[in-house]
Amino acid sequence: MRIGTGINYSGGFAESVADIVELEKVGLDIAFVPEAYSFDAVSQLGYLAAKTERVELASGIFQIYTRTPSLTAMTAAGLDFVSGGRFTLGLGASGPQVIEGFHGVKYDAPLGRTREIIEICRQVWRRERVVHDGKHYQIPLPADQGTGLGKPLKLINHPVRERIPILLASLGPKNVALTAELAEGWEPIFFHPEKAAGVWGASLAEGKAKRDPALGELDVYAAPALAIGEDVDHLLDQVRPLLALYIGGMGARGRNFYNDLTVRYGYEAEAKLIQDLYLDGKKDEAAAAVPVELLRAISLVGPAGYVKERLAAFAEAGVTTLNVSPLLPGREARVAAVAKLKELIG
Repeated sequence: MRIGTGINYSGGFAESVADIVELEKVGLDIAFVPEAYSFDAVSQLGYLAAKTERVELASGIFQIYTRTPSLTAMTAAGLDFVSGGRFTLGLGASGPQVIEGFHGVKYDAPLGRTREIIEICRQVWRRERVVHDGKHYQIPLPADQGTGLGKPLKLINHPVRERIPILLASLGPKNVALTAELAEGWEPIFFHPEKAAGVWGASLAEGKAKRDPALGELDVYAAPALAIGEDVDHLLDQVRPLLALYIGGMGARGRNFYNDLTVRYGYEAEAKLIQDLYLDGKKDEAAAAVPVELLRAISLVGPAGYVKERLAAFAEAGVTTLNVSPLLPGREARVAAVAKLKELIG
């Protein structure tokens, strides 16, 4: 398994870049830069490309509604160029709260839009004249919808690669099937190794049955919290607020994808309680209501022997990359944790 980590989108970017530089020295394989309703990821990825030499870089994620498909392709090609072919295009639908509430764009047809965006991106990277007549995107814009002056164009520059890897963040059954069909990588959130097959197995099989062999095997990215040691179990409490935010606050009742996932994991009553508390403004109580069993299952926190057992469980569930979040404070401790994880993976 490869090791990755993500940069915190809420602040401390300079410190995070310094971390990545040191983590690269101990074997970090890939670094993710998120884009929520924070600073844009593109400028940060370009800066990170200039500060690193070997580590792969990924958007984690670009939201599919906030850029045109062609701009998404141009941006990915540019980042792949400045990084010397080290970029992975992470895409995802995000959710209505961010897309409509922050960007003022209608949140609709995530599956159809994702499929068309991927098709257009790969056309751009192959330097074909972009012609696309889809339900959601038409390129060039038909004369009866525009000025009539548009004509097919191809990318001026020559990309480093004509197929930049695409990673999709997806949760729902249809979206996961689409991911397994079209993308090089899949990034589920809160990956529970023992329950993954029951939740996503059928969707992955459906998508893989339609998969182009040229795409290779699907890379699966899990994102566990990380702390290796004899007295680190209490650090799991640091993960509680994040889960409470997603399970409780990322969407309204009846339309929260992360809450739905928690229910599918078997925590129906807990998911409802977390959401009720969070939406009532009781964020601390919502965090306290996150089941410790769930926290342990999706994390790599404990003595080295225990973490090694959990690594085997993640590998058995098909995970190929661990996008870890070190919990111990301080750069030295974070670097040591990744180095130890690299040793345990072997």
